[in-house]
Amino acid sequence: MRRLPAYAAALLAIPLMAGAPAAAQQAVGPSGLPLPRFVSTKSAPVNVRQGPSKDHDVAWSFVKAGVPVEITQEFDVWYRIRDSEGAEGWVQKSLLSGKRTALVTPWEKKGTTPMTEKADAGARIVARVEPGVLLDVSECNGRNCRVAADGVKGWIEQGRIWGAYPNEAFR
Repeated sequence: MRRLPAYAAALLAIPLMAGAPAAAQQAVGPSGLPLPRFVSTKSAPVNVRQGPSKDHDVAWSFVKAGVPVEITQEFDVWYRIRDSEGAEGWVQKSLLSGKRTALVTPWEKKGTTPMTEKADAGARIVARVEPGVLLDVSECNGRNCRVAADGVKGWIEQGRIWGAYPNEAFR
């Protein structure tokens, strides 16, 4: 069994504020896509602005590609996003990707989350993942998500990640 370390300082945007995942109520934005929804940063750095134009000041920047963010509003080519710490701002949609990623328990500071071989209760643990680890998410079944990090693949309980809504299912 492997232990995956957290590199949260390199993954998260500044400033950091306490937060936990919130339940989503689905609406449809001007793009025709659901709001809110999870996406990820496409590149790095990604400047997050105080308003929906380049005339607005940069509030902070993401320093790593692939960080999950939640789109909460759309305006022209600008999306209002929320990070795992609850900070909000505006990003050009071209800087975001539809690729699903997640952070393991960013609201916790210590402990680990088991990654199992299968989505079944009692399945063999393949890794213990520390808070803040960035995961690629390929599917969720409403209870567990199939994830990968650092060459390790497995399933993590959906409520232990930030990047998928409770009961959300997708492939």
